[in-house]
Amino acid sequence: MNADPSNNSVALVFGGSRGIGAAAVRRLARDGFSVGFTYVSRPDSARHLVDTVMADGGQAFALQADSADASAIQAAVEKVVTRFGRLDVVVVNAGILRLGMIDAFTLTDLDQVLQVNIRGVYVAIQAAVAHMGENGRVITIGSNSAVRPLTPIGTVYGMSKAAVAAMVKGLALDLAPRGIRVNNIQPGPIETDMTIEHIEHIKGLVPLGQVGQTEDVAELVSYLAGASSRYMTGSSLTIDGGMTL
Repeated sequence: MNADPSNNSVALVFGGSRGIGAAAVRRLARDGFSVGFTYVSRPDSARHLVDTVMADGGQAFALQADSADASAIQAAVEKVVTRFGRLDVVVVNAGILRLGMIDAFTLTDLDQVLQVNIRGVYVAIQAAVAHMGENGRVITIGSNSAVRPLTPIGTVYGMSKAAVAAMVKGLALDLAPRGIRVNNIQPGPIETDMTIEHIEHIKGLVPLGQVGQTEDVAELVSYLAGASSRYMTGSSLTIDGGMTL
């Protein structure tokens, strides 16, 4: 166990019902956190995750909240604090992917990506840290596309994730006097229901010859949420099998 939560420690995962977010929820629950998580449109997936965590002896509950909606983000934080009385860790995993060349990328898609992947991340952190004391932890889930472009149709997505990495550095300075740590995880290809059809092609792009598992990212979440990372803030940790070397 990498995390070392005190009694009744609480975590909130934005975008937690599937993929990397769900793996983070399960891992934090195993580490001893009571975990709230948000979902947008799959209550069945959210309910299944709650049942899985509870069956393993953990505590979790799901909240419907669209990360494009600032008021929904703020309400999710308030509900977690009301239910558990505190908030120690926030993991901001919610994000959307839109791909396209510049001459075909619509302003509607541009606005949606910026609203969720940048504005939504900032609002989530702003709302969460209002309830955090010393030793609070903020963890964002970015992308290795922030390090360098991986495809010519991914400009806007990569731009949004580079903004998150820059945001983390600034907020780390902003929140350091309060003892709150802010760090970013930048995954490369991860096997999820969205990538499963393209796994063999993706493997050929990764020096290690394999894609990552959601649990690989959850391990980093656990580390950053725990006492072992107490001297880290403002960092972006890339986990992509060497893809951006």
